[in-house]
Amino acid sequence: MENYFNYFTEIEEQYQRRRGAALLMSTLDWALIETWKDAGIPLEAVLRGIDSAFNSYDSKPARAKTRKVNSLAYCSQEVLAAAEEMKEAATGSPAKTNAEAPGMEASAVAAFLNRNAAALENAAVSPGVKTLTSQFADSLRSLAKLISAGESPKLEDLERQLTVMEEKLFASLLTSTADAELLEVRAQADRDIAPYRSKMISAQIEQLHRQYVNKRLLERAKLPRLSLFYM
Repeated sequence: MENYFNYFTEIEEQYQRRRGAALLMSTLDWALIETWKDAGIPLEAVLRGIDSAFNSYDSKPARAKTRKVNSLAYCSQEVLAAAEEMKEAATGSPAKTNAEAPGMEASAVAAFLNRNAAALENAAVSPGVKTLTSQFADSLRSLAKLISAGESPKLEDLERQLTVMEEKLFASLLTSTADAELLEVRAQADRDIAPYRSKMISAQIEQLHRQYVNKRLLERAKLPRLSLFYM
């Protein structure tokens, strides 16, 4: 795991800075960032890829710019290329030592866990999901107490625990969501991803689709993301 947890924020800021407008990130954009994070693509590679994609776009004559860059998916190929270049350059390089993640003070992590515990406890969800959210709320509060008492687990171990909780929450939401609603979400995912299919490999499209659906189901249930990457 990278020694930073501001992965999403830095990518969002870089994309908005290069686009030149405070465009709100879409569900597709956030899902794509998550696929990069899950694939272990370094933040530096993503930022390089965004720069490269926009440099290429900016160099085009005005008549060739038939549409604006309205999605982070436009940068997908350049991000993957930058990641591959970094991987090749790093071959044979000494491993970097881990450093403390900036902004991950114990008090901030504990506050994040407690906020998510309250959100899980207050969520208006089906009885089956409610059992799970109540259980997870108790677990998050227990973790927050340990962290506040100076008995914090390593960030990597804590993140793994939170990831397991999220995966169980996704599975519960999928099984409890009505078929018609789930079909609607999947259809919207297909429509949003369609313009960018040619820029991504099939495995990435499949993962992006899954992340998109999971994120949209959380949004509809007003449930928080539990990962430390969302602090």
